[in-house]
Amino acid sequence: MKKKLRVQVNPVSAHSGKKRLLAKGWLLTVTLCVYQMLCSVTAYCQDGAAGINEATNKVKGYFDSGCNLMYAIGAVVGLIGAVKVFNKWNAGEPDTNKVAAAWFGSCIFLVVVATVLKSFFGI
Repeated sequence: MKKKLRVQVNPVSAHSGKKRLLAKGWLLTVTLCVYQMLCSVTAYCQDGAAGINEATNKVKGYFDSGCNLMYAIGAVVGLIGAVKVFNKWNAGEPDTNKVAAAWFGSCIFLVVVATVLKSFFGI
């Protein structure tokens, strides 16, 4: 004996049409509000060339501070390296020369990079 499947179909009520219309109206209102906000924001924007020039001036202002920061990092790295090399030297480890060259090279690299960047960009 087979069971018969019953499918119930809900009739479309008058309320679902009103809800759908209300949802469309709400979506249209939100879309128009967002469009109005975007239009008002564009009125406050500036020229592209003026923005690029302002960004260039700000980066130039921060460049000296960045170079000084690189020098300070180089000094700290140099001090840490000096302590490590001194400890290896006192312990009599055979790879002291390689470690000293690596730490000294990293300090020189930081100083040279900061100086070359200054001269390369003419700041």
